[in-house]
This record gives sequence, C-alpha cells and structure tokens, in this order.
Amino acid sequence: MAKRVAISLDEEQVNLLDSVKGFGKKEAEKVKNIFIAYLSEKGYIDKFNRGGGR
Repeated sequence: MAKRVAISLDEEQVNLLDSVKGFGKKEAEKVKNIFIAYLSEKGYIDKFNRGGGR
C-alpha cells in the first residue's frame, strides 16, 4: 500500500535537491530514493527483511 507524505523544504534544501544527480528526475523520486538509500546505509532495510520490522 502506497501512502503520500508531504514534506517542507527550505530554499537551500530545494537547491541541494536540484543539484543531486543519479537519484531520479522528479523531486519526489529523488527524495524517496535518498530516503531508501539512507535506510539501507543504516541497516534498517536488513532488519526489516529479517523480520525485525513493525
């Protein structure tokens, strides 16, 4: 099930997001992929897949 989440970014954050390459073309796609990369880097994805999620 997909859920939409609204976030607020200040101008500096939007400029940084615009300068990011390789995470997608649309802003929402970039934010989602950066978030997933962060969770993966911190090991949360592995914990969830091993049954430690929820």
